Amino acid sequence: MSSLDWSRYEVEAIVADYLSMLASELAGTSYNKAAHRRALMLKLNGRSDQSIEFKHCNISAALINAGFPYISGYKPRFNYQALVAEVVAERLDSARDLQAIAAADAERPMAVPEVEDILAALTEAPKTPSDSLDAREPAAPFARLATNYIEREARNRSLGDAGELFALNFERARLIHEGREALAGKVEHVARTRGDHLGFDILSFDKVGAERLIEVKTTKYGSDTPFYVTRNEVTTSERCASQYQLYRLFAFRDKPRLYTLAGAINQTCRLSAATYLAAPQ
Repeated sequence: MSSLDWSRYEVEAIVADYLSMLASELAGTSYNKAAHRRALMLKLNGRSDQSIEFKHCNISAALINAGFPYISGYKPRFNYQALVAEVVAERLDSARDLQAIAAADAERPMAVPEVEDILAALTEAPKTPSDSLDAREPAAPFARLATNYIEREARNRSLGDAGELFALNFERARLIHEGREALAGKVEHVARTRGDHLGFDILSFDKVGAERLIEVKTTKYGSDTPFYVTRNEVTTSERCASQYQLYRLFAFRDKPRLYTLAGAINQTCRLSAATYLAAPQ
């Protein structure tokens, strides 16, 4: 075994420890990552901190591919070995308590979090690591679950509503900060006032008064959590690319942050077919 290879024993140990931390995070229970890492190192044949950190990030990627939330402090790295996906699949399949915690968290009602400075929530969009495109083991399998918990959270209506209200408040605060109080008063939550068929949620303006069409996507999880878009949203973003903005809210549970993607969604995101509308022919 080379120094780069992880044995099944090592992978099972780190996956079990990671899922233990994840259960605590989803349940809102405090835990100490450093203490977990110190205890884990005793089982890992002298693995370095850097090696353990990288493997944690691999596990995050495998969980995302499985439709499961991940620990946001471990940024996903998708060049994981097939053994990681295999062990994650085995552990998740038998982790009924963790699945129940994830289901409860995905469906938990959400209110708009209070923040001291809403404009400070704005941050840069995450960068896609180069290893997301070239896997170390190209045919690495995905862990498969009966439930996609990321999709389940995306369907949480109270979370979506809270995110839209947060974005509405952000836009009004932004325009007031830019000295455009009159425009701030015209910002409209069109998903409520006109219905959800427009392909965007909020009608706002830039500082010179041009319309800004904002679609809001919200998650309690990390910035790398994928999100779902409809055909109508993609089409609207293409038709109105110069006006269209996607606001991605993340870490919405405790400290909401957001990044923006301007223009057509098929130009700012990598789109993967998730569902199809089928009719007999």
